[in-house]
Amino acid sequence: MDLQVQKRNMSDKANALRRKDLIPVELYGKGAENMHLMVAVKDFKKVFKEAGENTVINAILGSDKYPVIIHEVSYDGVSGDILNIDLYKIRMDEKIKLMIPIEFIGISPAVKEKNGLLIKSLQELEVEALPMDIPHSLQVDISKILEIGQSLYVKDLDLPKTAKALVDPETVVATVTAKLTEEEELAMQQAAAVGVEAVKVESEEKKAEREAAKATEGTTTAPVEAPKK
Repeated sequence: MDLQVQKRNMSDKANALRRKDLIPVELYGKGAENMHLMVAVKDFKKVFKEAGENTVINAILGSDKYPVIIHEVSYDGVSGDILNIDLYKIRMDEKIKLMIPIEFIGISPAVKEKNGLLIKSLQELEVEALPMDIPHSLQVDISKILEIGQSLYVKDLDLPKTAKALVDPETVVATVTAKLTEEEELAMQQAAAVGVEAVKVESEEKKAEREAAKATEGTTTAPVEAPKK
């Protein structure tokens, strides 16, 4: 995907650019000179919707083309408008590390037919790969979970050949467990209540100890005079 950008003068105020539906952009990277740019809001939103923060795009500046990833997007906390964008220039022959979102697809027979409970342990995965092999997302087909107690692991994911997951291959991605009975849920709630009460009691004891310590601060004990011979 291509993203058309323009050069920006440092004298251009960010607010003035935003009123013209332009967003300030900083382009930088390994061995690259920082470039102050700007981009049309509608152009960026279109590309960002498809690419996200883990897909290589081309920043087009005149006749020059820079392979980049969208490194960071800053938003206004009130309006939600985009304030500025960081583009990171990469080399296509060097591996990079990125967090890849996990997309769960399919329906587990252990859930549908055996009333199991699906637990999604990971929502994203850190991956190292050549830029052209970085997937937009990692699909996890939970229809492969046939039985309660069965899990899918990082080692089960279908990664490109040059890509490597930067976590233990035995890390659980998703699992299906048996649902708790009403009695088990009640027992867990009671155990949690007991735990909270124990913490409360301990806190009260610590508080009493602190108050006692403060009460004795500054108090000195008169030295005992040695008996005269």
